Amino acid sequence: MTTTTTDLLWVCVRCGMIYDPAEGDPDGGIAPGTAFEDIPEDWVCPVCGARKSDFIPYED
Repeated sequence: MTTTTTDLLWVCVRCGMIYDPAEGDPDGGIAPGTAFEDIPEDWVCPVCGARKSDFIPYED
């Protein structure tokens, strides 16, 4: 199985919140199915307010 950008999870290094592209961030204006790369640069973590640059690819 190949991982695509819409399958890749991202984790906030400040609070541990995981951004799942399949779920998006509807409360933050990010529709389900939005790849992390397609999120606007001014988006912030809905839990702690960290910048998009404070997220790294999540590896389980």
